[in-house]
Amino acid sequence: MQAFEKLGTFYLGKQIETVTGEVSDRLLLYDAKDLTTHAMMVGMTGSGKTGLALALLEEAAIDGIPAILIDPKGDLGNLMLQFPDMKPDDFRPWVDDAEAARKELSPEAFAAKTAESWRAGLAQWGQDGERIRRLQASAEFAVYTPGSTAGRPLQLLRSFDAPPAALLNDATALRDRVLSAVSGLLGLLGIDADPVQSREHILLSNILDRAWREGRNVDLKALIQDIQAPPFEHVGVFALESFYPAKERFTLAMRVNNLLASPGFAAWMAGEPLDIQRLLYTPAGKPRVSILYLAHLSDTERMFFVTRLLSEVLAWIRAQPGTGSLRALLYMDEIFGYFPPTANPPSKLPMLTLLKQARAFGLGVVLSTQNPVDLDYKGLSNCGTWFIGRLQTERDKQRVMEGLEGAAASTGDGFDRDATERLLAGLGNRVFLMRNVHDDAPVLFQTRWAMSYLRGPLTLPQLASLPGNAPEHAVPQVLPAAKPQSPPTAAAPQQREPPQSAAPAPIVPPDIPVYHLRSPQAEADCTYVPSLVAGYKLHFVDAKAAVNEWVGRTWLVPFAALTGEPSWDAPVLCETANRDLVRAAPSQARYAALPASVTRPKALPAWTKSLTAALYQHATLDLFAFPDLKMVSRPGEPLGDFRVRVCQTLRERHDEQVASLKAKYTPALRTLSDQIRRAEEKVDRERAQSGQQKMNTMLSLGATLLGAFLGRGRSRIGTVGRAATAMKSAGRIGKERADVARAEESLDVLQRRLQDLEQQFETATAELSAAPHPETLQVETRAIRPRKSDILIEILGLCWIPADTFYSFLPKR
Repeated sequence: MQAFEKLGTFYLGKQIETVTGEVSDRLLLYDAKDLTTHAMMVGMTGSGKTGLALALLEEAAIDGIPAILIDPKGDLGNLMLQFPDMKPDDFRPWVDDAEAARKELSPEAFAAKTAESWRAGLAQWGQDGERIRRLQASAEFAVYTPGSTAGRPLQLLRSFDAPPAALLNDATALRDRVLSAVSGLLGLLGIDADPVQSREHILLSNILDRAWREGRNVDLKALIQDIQAPPFEHVGVFALESFYPAKERFTLAMRVNNLLASPGFAAWMAGEPLDIQRLLYTPAGKPRVSILYLAHLSDTERMFFVTRLLSEVLAWIRAQPGTGSLRALLYMDEIFGYFPPTANPPSKLPMLTLLKQARAFGLGVVLSTQNPVDLDYKGLSNCGTWFIGRLQTERDKQRVMEGLEGAAASTGDGFDRDATERLLAGLGNRVFLMRNVHDDAPVLFQTRWAMSYLRGPLTLPQLASLPGNAPEHAVPQVLPAAKPQSPPTAAAPQQREPPQSAAPAPIVPPDIPVYHLRSPQAEADCTYVPSLVAGYKLHFVDAKAAVNEWVGRTWLVPFAALTGEPSWDAPVLCETANRDLVRAAPSQARYAALPASVTRPKALPAWTKSLTAALYQHATLDLFAFPDLKMVSRPGEPLGDFRVRVCQTLRERHDEQVASLKAKYTPALRTLSDQIRRAEEKVDRERAQSGQQKMNTMLSLGATLLGAFLGRGRSRIGTVGRAATAMKSAGRIGKERADVARAEESLDVLQRRLQDLEQQFETATAELSAAPHPETLQVETRAIRPRKSDILIEILGLCWIPADTFYSFLPKR
């Protein structure tokens, strides 16, 4: 196994010798955990910043780390261009025909040349097609295009969903989320609103705050209604009409309505919901790299989207348990304009909050820019790792130096400004200086070859042609968590069209409650079909699994076509019962015929008994378990999400084991390193002494020979003495050489011991079990049954359902 294939290690390139400027064989292996303190990438156009970013994201994906990538320029779509076979036909649709013409090549020949270049480039950096296959198998890659159907569309304007309970209980977090949501919406409307001074901002903030505290989602239609008739009479101490008169509120409501009615915004209301968990993982639990392509949007639309996204990410991390391991990545390819030093665009507050708080929840934030001047470097002092490429102006360099000093000061580390400036002055293409607060010194390195084909920015038509980027279709949930397992013999209804002889509402026995399910169409055009509605609660208790949970569900139970009895084997979960189930009958509605069983004496007690028996005999709470860690899923937790949670726990255990090994080996490695440093100093000192002794001996011998030839009388006698001294000095040369040899031998022994110790550490870390892939995790299923005394029937009665809705519930035959 290659050294860079270990879990938790990101292979980013090779280190460069700072003295010679040559690329060495030493790999730059970045510790994934260091990204929990966030990272900043800075470099001018052409510095290789995109290649470095893609390399880091590829390493994270291979490691099973999901990522959300904000792509304002369109470069990150290149991650979809992964060609493990490296055939010319794979590259042909993506090479630039104009570039081929400039090189006097046909597009086919240029594609073949590109394929060979990519194969050779990967091989030079120890990579091949098999590693690309590993990348594809480790994560799903998808491109989302909000406001367009070229990629996977995302819903943003359909509603402002209420945040989870954990966030509602945090007053500061709720305030920040309201502020971001309202600022983003007003920005989309072209209203530059101050949160403290603007009436529009204050009014909308009060509306959202009130709705969310009541647990209500707010769609744009409801928001328009609430603007015209707010659910409160005072704003602060002022009456609503004094603060914001109805006529002026109508103007604001019209602006929101115009946005809603605009044909260009229809795409903003279609597609998958903005769900951070689903952007990070597939329903099966496979890590996902979600590329959020924004190049087609206006500046106002981008700001709105980024603000909403960051607010949703904040809500997501606050619902996660704390961890010291890297759980996910958030990468933004160009932060310029979203995080300025003095202005306060809607995106700044959630971004600053993420930089301050995301670390505790294992979310690494990686930011990138080619415009390093207009950034809030006080906020960016929260970034522990800086990747600095070639910079364009002296002003850019000075601003980056300020950011590095701030990052060093925030951790109490020293910072050598002069040495850093010298290193920055010599940066070339694909050469970066890494300043990591977790390392002792900056590192100069060249980035590795990206596995993805660097095509350049992709357009919407190109995104539409990407293979494997079809939208995900939700699978309807037709059975509840507590469900019958052995169906009775009653047959489900077979009819598919509403009966032709629809009539007014039939007479129902007075002891049977009657409900209606709201119709999605005009009530006067709707025919209602009978069924039962059963709302119940089941109490599931299992001390071993630490489960003590009441599970409430509402079923719609059709009547069997042949017998007219309730089909307890064919219930349908009604997830919108709280909203759509009403007692009042709609006006002018038509009704299908009522089964005879409804008018039978004591029908309601019989249904109650049958429902209770069915639930007692067949209802279970199905939980998932991973015995090795004694982990059990939460009630209602999807299997994919449970797999993700188990893998995260295994990763944390792996990181703890690695940290333990580092704690064990680091003192010995540091001691040996210090001994080698002193031994190197001794070798240098002995060599210097030997050289000086040799020089002194040569000078003494030369003076003796001159004296012997040119001297007379007594001077010749002195010459004989000097000759004897010179001979003694010549003898000391041998001794000095022996000292040098012994010093070099001692240094060699220490270096071998260091290599052996490093090899022991590498072997020990390689033997640690890697976290399994979520989709291959072996998970058990456990069924918990309720006691009879733990079955509570809350609602049981007749329910009239719109015919179209009713027949869509029935199984297709």
